[in-house]
Amino acid sequence: MKLQVQPLENVGAEVLGFDLNAPLDTSTANTLEALWREHAILLFRNQDITPERQIEFSRIFGSLELHPLKVKTSAEYPELFVLENGGEMDRHQSASYHGETIVGRLDWHMDLHYTARPNRGALLRAVVVADEGGQTGFGDLAKAYDALDEDTKALLSNIEVAYRFNVQRLQMRFVDNDGYQPGPHSPKKPSDLGFPDFDDSIYPAVVEHPVTGRKVLEIVEQFLDRIVDPSRAGLDDSAADALLRRLVAHTRQAEFHYFHSWQPGDMILWDNWRAMHCTTGTKPGVHRLINRTTIAGDVALGRQVARAA
Repeated sequence: MKLQVQPLENVGAEVLGFDLNAPLDTSTANTLEALWREHAILLFRNQDITPERQIEFSRIFGSLELHPLKVKTSAEYPELFVLENGGEMDRHQSASYHGETIVGRLDWHMDLHYTARPNRGALLRAVVVADEGGQTGFGDLAKAYDALDEDTKALLSNIEVAYRFNVQRLQMRFVDNDGYQPGPHSPKKPSDLGFPDFDDSIYPAVVEHPVTGRKVLEIVEQFLDRIVDPSRAGLDDSAADALLRRLVAHTRQAEFHYFHSWQPGDMILWDNWRAMHCTTGTKPGVHRLINRTTIAGDVALGRQVARAA
């Protein structure tokens, strides 16, 4: 199978000439792995495949991880995590943004970041797409690191950052809450969604990618809480918060982002150790269904510590 690669807008790449229903030889699989390491975000279009084929293909990139909440997985295919809008769960995922109700909007995040052991990556395949909205954004944090000035890079080499799991968006310190109001059924505590109270997770502000060695800016707005012992870097609490806000603003720059408008059969594979992602959400009642397979992470990028009283 002869593959061609076309850059996406700003970050990532589209793989052309690929048909997942065709036999996949070892050489092609190795090429795809190399492209994933290089670009972090890969798009494949027009893949009319079965769930079994998605699962089989995903295993090229590593062992698969099952989602801890069985209610969100497929009974027939436990490796599939079903992302769906337009059903009963919408009421828990609805909130108001500048007076407009949106279902399923998520801020920039890395999956399982709050565990100190993020998964290696994931593959999304569009089954039912929204007529309006429902975009997924991807941000390359290796490129975000590369774009920092040398003084900031030197400062970050002495810094650790803490992430604190929280289901109430208004309590997340570094997301943009301008115009946001929670919905009447928004969760109040982790157990409302079947999650435990996670300990805080601590990461170096810059993580070396375990596979590629690329330096990755480990600053993602969702759950970001504080710099750990800022005095080690010569900062007081006020300066530490200002630095985090500057870094979050840096990661929000469009030059590090690709936003995908889904068509049926589109697949996107991303490196969760390097790329953050977000979703724009949909209007209430809009049906959207994405099948996801998750590649397990076999390395702890951070550590967990008990929350301070």
